[in-house]
Amino acid sequence: MKNLFFAFACLFSIALFAQEKPAYKIFDKNGIEVSYQTMLENTAKADVLFIGELHNNPISHWMEYEITKDLFEKYNEKMVLGAEMYEADNQELLNEYLKDQITYKTFKEQARLWPNNETDYQPLLDFAKKYKLPFVAANVPRRYANIVYKSGLEALNDVSKDAKKWIAPLPIKYDPELACYKDMLAMMGGHGGDNIPKSQALKDATMAHFILENMVKEGIFIHYNGAYHSNNYQGIVWYIKDKKPKLNVATVTTVEQDNVSKLNDEHKGQADYIICVPASMTKTY
Repeated sequence: MKNLFFAFACLFSIALFAQEKPAYKIFDKNGIEVSYQTMLENTAKADVLFIGELHNNPISHWMEYEITKDLFEKYNEKMVLGAEMYEADNQELLNEYLKDQITYKTFKEQARLWPNNETDYQPLLDFAKKYKLPFVAANVPRRYANIVYKSGLEALNDVSKDAKKWIAPLPIKYDPELACYKDMLAMMGGHGGDNIPKSQALKDATMAHFILENMVKEGIFIHYNGAYHSNNYQGIVWYIKDKKPKLNVATVTTVEQDNVSKLNDEHKGQADYIICVPASMTKTY
């Protein structure tokens, strides 16, 4: 009997240590767990799909690729990709790389790529290259965001006519009451004043502008950006809806929690679909 009890205790102990450890779970905006297929089918109906990432989260980057690959089966050539990670004045360089007119080495040397481009964004570029999909360098060149940080949105009036090609049409509409900008100001403790969120708004407005400029009829535009740019249907989404209120927009975001079995209340409503990843997940950089 003692041996039987010992064997049972060992089995029970092994079972405790052998519990499944999911790399992620997906929830809808109400916190109800859903399948990947459900998320895919519903986001496939959108005109514009925002995938908000945590920049150093490997599940975010993997999901960006998988969603893109799977939606391509529905849309094929009627798909446009775009990203915060590439700046609008590098569009020609990006096009030349996608058309095999320049090497990756040349592209890398001239395009001000993010340090994690090769591991996290290059797979998306190479997917676009393989299937001849347009890829939009959507973000404002960082020097103009820096001008706003230093001198406010009004300072953009003084940049050259050529420079304004890489910026959303002026004047940039700005709502200081949007939670995303108020929270940013609070997070910075007032450092930089109102110009900090205004600089963020310039990025959001410019990305929205280039998304709308490059949409295809009866197709889908997939945009990759930091989650803060599209969470809570604000940021870029707010500017998109301001210009095209009837556009069908879908959002996906990534959050990290110690326990992914249930979505924390603070994360509900951040997006149509929330990819919940263990906080212990390894980082890409």
